[in-house]
Amino acid sequence: MLPNLKIQKIAKSHIGEVDFNNIPFGKVFSDHMFMADYIDGKWTQPRIVPYEPIPLSPAISALHYGQSIFEGLKAYRDQNGHPQVFRPEANYKRMNKSAERLCMPPISKEFFLGGLMELLEVDQQWIPTKPDNSLYIRPFMFAIDEYVGIRPSERYRFIIFCCPVGAYYTAPLKVKVSDHFVRAFPRGTGYAKVAGNYAAGMLPLKFARQEGYDQLVWLDGKEMKYVEESGTMNLFFQIGDTLITPAAEGTILEGITRDSMLKLAKEAGYKVEVRKISIEEVFEAYNKGKLKDAFGTGTAATIAHIHTMNYKGFDMVLPAVETRHISNELRRQLDDIKTGRVADKFGWMVKL
Repeated sequence: MLPNLKIQKIAKSHIGEVDFNNIPFGKVFSDHMFMADYIDGKWTQPRIVPYEPIPLSPAISALHYGQSIFEGLKAYRDQNGHPQVFRPEANYKRMNKSAERLCMPPISKEFFLGGLMELLEVDQQWIPTKPDNSLYIRPFMFAIDEYVGIRPSERYRFIIFCCPVGAYYTAPLKVKVSDHFVRAFPRGTGYAKVAGNYAAGMLPLKFARQEGYDQLVWLDGKEMKYVEESGTMNLFFQIGDTLITPAAEGTILEGITRDSMLKLAKEAGYKVEVRKISIEEVFEAYNKGKLKDAFGTGTAATIAHIHTMNYKGFDMVLPAVETRHISNELRRQLDDIKTGRVADKFGWMVKL
């Protein structure tokens, strides 16, 4: 057990009120959350408390100056019903990379991984048993100094809460290449999982949805030439028999699902390239009949197939999803590992 951990359990679970056959993504929350505070240069007061609103001062610096970072990971049940978590240490490392960029203190492994596992022990009944469902886990950290002045906060709060979820996307996506707004710039915060990165994309996404598209494809912020991400996902393209994903060179989030897909693809012997890829190269491949697949990867969606990609007013319509061999095979392999249908030779799953 995490030393000095205090556990206050909810008086009555509300799990019986949830329809686990019809779970909206991100709107249903488990009974408890883990909390800890950074005070006087150290993490302290680890506690599990009922999930409920938290009182905060209107003056906390996170609300005014954006010192706020988060992660996302999932817990599953294996074939025997045992709970397990997918690659939590990778999320722990990435969160501290984000913390460093925003001048925030690193969270200790003891508090991140220990708090996570203690919370799951308390709320493990919330991990769904239905295939394709999971327990989405949201760790986040934000500045809590009551000070309306621009400087790094001296105090922070770390919280983990959980949501039982179904599919993030229920159909292949229509995406639009953004030729005006950009997501990230060189030497900025694009590689970090910071709240502001997502806020900046909401207005252009609103415009895209008004035109009938589900998500945006972002181009680089310097030349508006190279493909970077799509919404909350990393991107992959299959051109001919080669799987290509943009290199993460400071403006792209190094997705854990992306990394997992790359490892699986190389292990399976597929041709893989991690490099810059221009939107013109994608468009040319489409016109030559060589663009066989395009998909996004991320914790929420795992793999989200792209049905249509709009570039400069032209809709590139991709092959039917059921004909796409590589992405479907990689999705199957990853799902088999997450649910224990095959041996986890990569050591990705951490059992409760």
